[in-house]
Amino acid sequence: MPRSAVVVEPVQRTDTKAAPATGRTTEEAESRLPRIADAREVAPADARQLSRIFLLRLRSLEEGTREYQYARNTLIEMNISLVHFAARRFRARSAGGGVDMDDILQVGTIGLIKAIDRFDPEREVEFATLALPFITGEIKRYFRDTTWAVHVPRRLQELRTELAKSREALTDLLGRAPTVKELAQDLELSEDEVVEGLVAANGYTSDSLDASSGSEEDSASGRRTRSLADTLGEADYGMELFEEFHTLAPLLAELDERDRRILQMRFGDEKTQAEIGAELGISQMQVSRLLSRTLARLRTGMLAS
Repeated sequence: MPRSAVVVEPVQRTDTKAAPATGRTTEEAESRLPRIADAREVAPADARQLSRIFLLRLRSLEEGTREYQYARNTLIEMNISLVHFAARRFRARSAGGGVDMDDILQVGTIGLIKAIDRFDPEREVEFATLALPFITGEIKRYFRDTTWAVHVPRRLQELRTELAKSREALTDLLGRAPTVKELAQDLELSEDEVVEGLVAANGYTSDSLDASSGSEEDSASGRRTRSLADTLGEADYGMELFEEFHTLAPLLAELDERDRRILQMRFGDEKTQAEIGAELGISQMQVSRLLSRTLARLRTGMLAS
């Protein structure tokens, strides 16, 4: 079916200037919405006219009714082209940031729905004029909240944008990169706030550990470059042992001489319980009980620390 056939007939039935059908009042005629089989196929010019009719009618319908849902859903379908139009601006950012274009369209649709719910026909503003800022704002918010490699507070995400604009303007003005002090003066912030924003900006993107740590000149000249993984230190498990020994030392000092001697012979000299008992003149069973009691005491002290 041609596009014009989808729209013209319903518009004629809802023209408020046309004479009402026989046996109907003008109010009854205006209360009936046109039935559109495929709202996405409505031409843009017709969609603007129909959207006005649907938005006016939507304000008088009770939320949750079948007619209300029909009017709201049809408005979304008729104006979905606004979402596609706004999303084109973010095509490059979606490709570079690994964001699916379908996700952007879904987020933009949320902005469209918000515009429909907040549109006031009495202000005599074109719906598209209101809807586009809502759609674009929702998409920008999505990028701001989800595309950072490391999550940082929204305040710092917004500061990153302001710093980028200020740095670009000052670079053009000064002919060099601005200092932290100059950025702070330009944005009327403290230097600590600027530094915090610059550090937070490092969380916007992340590099693979397999990426080269050398310069582009090194790569172009064929020089061997190391990956970022090669420059990272390895975990030193001795540090963990050091912390445990540091905690254990005062606990050992609290033991009596016999308990410390038994621990030394068992774990330092690696003697058996029978050998320890023979040397101390006690039974193997007594050695076992003394070891268990001492180790339980040390374990309790370590966990408490």
